[in-house]
Amino acid sequence: MKIFIKTLLFLLFSVPATAQVSSHLELTDIFNMEYVSDPQISPDGSKIIYVRNFKDIMTDKNLSNLWIVNYDGSQNRPLTTGNHNDFYPRWSHDGKKIIFKSNMADNKMKLYIMWMDTKEIAPLTNTPKAPGAVSWSHDDRYLAFTMFVPEKKQSLIKMPKKPEGAKWNTPPTYIDKLKYRGDGQGYLKSGHTQLFTLSIDGGTPRQLTSEPFNHGAPIWSKDNKSLYFSANFNPEEAFEPANSEIYRLDLDTNTVTPLTTRFGPDNNPVLSPNGKQIAYTGNDDKFLGYQMAELYVMNTDGSNSKLLSGDFDRGIANVHWAADGKGLYFQYDDKGDTKIGHITLDGKVTTIAEGLGGLSLGRPYNAADFSVSKNNKFALTLGGTEHPSDLAVADKKGTKRLTFVNDDLFSHKDLGKVEEIWWESSFDQRKIQGWIVTPPNFDPNKKYPFILEIHGGPFTSYGSVYSAEIQAYAAAGYVVLYSNPRGSTSYGAEFGNLIHHDYPNHDYDDLMSGVDAVIEKGYVDTNNLFVTGGSGGGVLTAWIIGKTDRFKAAVVAKPVINWTSFVLYADNPAFFYKYWFGKKPWEDPESYFKRSPLMYAANVTTPTMLLTGEKDYRTPIGESEQFYTALKLEGVEAAMVRIPGSGHGIANRPSNLVAKIASVLAWFDKHKDEK
Repeated sequence: MKIFIKTLLFLLFSVPATAQVSSHLELTDIFNMEYVSDPQISPDGSKIIYVRNFKDIMTDKNLSNLWIVNYDGSQNRPLTTGNHNDFYPRWSHDGKKIIFKSNMADNKMKLYIMWMDTKEIAPLTNTPKAPGAVSWSHDDRYLAFTMFVPEKKQSLIKMPKKPEGAKWNTPPTYIDKLKYRGDGQGYLKSGHTQLFTLSIDGGTPRQLTSEPFNHGAPIWSKDNKSLYFSANFNPEEAFEPANSEIYRLDLDTNTVTPLTTRFGPDNNPVLSPNGKQIAYTGNDDKFLGYQMAELYVMNTDGSNSKLLSGDFDRGIANVHWAADGKGLYFQYDDKGDTKIGHITLDGKVTTIAEGLGGLSLGRPYNAADFSVSKNNKFALTLGGTEHPSDLAVADKKGTKRLTFVNDDLFSHKDLGKVEEIWWESSFDQRKIQGWIVTPPNFDPNKKYPFILEIHGGPFTSYGSVYSAEIQAYAAAGYVVLYSNPRGSTSYGAEFGNLIHHDYPNHDYDDLMSGVDAVIEKGYVDTNNLFVTGGSGGGVLTAWIIGKTDRFKAAVVAKPVINWTSFVLYADNPAFFYKYWFGKKPWEDPESYFKRSPLMYAANVTTPTMLLTGEKDYRTPIGESEQFYTALKLEGVEAAMVRIPGSGHGIANRPSNLVAKIASVLAWFDKHKDEK
């Protein structure tokens, strides 16, 4: 154990003792990695403002500034500077102003306005809570936004008056709601997200709504007399978390009118250029584990709703109307690649651009963004296996990369090479997609230790994008396989729902077939196979070691081990039991335990590390503690790594991402057979 601890500390804190620079990525290089996000193209398509994200190794913070560049790539320069967070730029309709959010003044998040001719800025808000989603009125005189409004909640418990000078403990916390905490938020404060408007001349925001429900991002009607938004106003909201509608709010009377009524989620309204139609995403809720977002169009009074994407077997996101109003642009994931599509009002889909991505720095998830101008020019985050997201533009002529924000680092670093691979599952011969990453200076005639890395979700997807974690494993000399087993998104509704009420199960066969496919290539040391994954990948890692002893060691990160305790302790119990099981734990205890890795703890012989954030409320650390104790009771070599202060998103602080990678490598190096 002393050797293991020394190895972990060395990986985490060591720096080169000489001036010689390593040609391979080192863990501290994570602090030097940057990426581009939220590219916002001007209405006339001439300029793009984007967020440039970076890290500070001294304060362990993720920071960001705004940059601006011409569409042709010229005059790329910062709009804001400093070690703080500037983000969420949004152009006015006339292109003469932007609003953005920043904590530049006093570490308090405010909404700012910038005049683009002079670059002068001024704060628009100084509210206790930061504004959320913001939109411009069509005359550019007002803003509409969401903001959390606290509500005073009286406790049922009345404490007697304490004597003068007495020092009692903080009064007890009284909780009576089903959903009382959220990952990354902690214990939820009483209150809801409400709608506000504000003049760009500043002043006090006007609160428009007060219903005890959360209100979604508002957009303006063409005449600036109404707002459209989505919300779940169901009195049983906590028990029906996916039943939202589109609403219209009359600004003169504050009257709220529902525009949709079906059971299921209706979200993300987008107004057509002529102001007569609204596009939105949603679906008819069938309580399936995976339900794709479909695209609909209706009149602004809610009439004549029409499904456009019924024949398109991919989920729809980030919808924008084309300038002529005859179609819409949208974002979708297809077989591990994020693309921009165009759909006509008759439902015909064409692909506009491919290769978007790069917003998930830690693991290779599909995550991307784009915006479109009035003349159909696009700004997008360009992904790739060799770099996090950069800025690119696209039009009828094709796609052009404009930035290379990591060239200062990657120009002298050797990365692992990424190769796409497909194989057949041993269970039903379905085609499964994955990616092999080989170490820098790879020699196919040698034998390398191997890591199987499994994604979370489970309804998400990996893709052909950069991953600091995967590259760190490759730099340490491992061949890595990451893949999209059944249940992954980007392959259609049927493939995603192969694990509906059946997870984990045959996704195990998909993964083991992938391991065998890589071994067949001849360069994997079969005496040094390792497995790890986080969240849903942690579930599958724990499941795998209960089914086979072929792996030398495992790291089970932020897992679910016992589905009963998870459903009753995680931050969204109504959703998890209703969509992932269909019954409450006491109504079908056999199914819950049959699908729990804890059931197979007695089968485990693989040395196993558990790793979870101590403030994780999505897959609470109690799940890891249960498995750790079970393995110890069974005499299995086990260790537990607790990330202080971290929620489910461990990579939200740079040092946490470093700590996770260092822990995985230390555990695997400890158990690796050296020849």
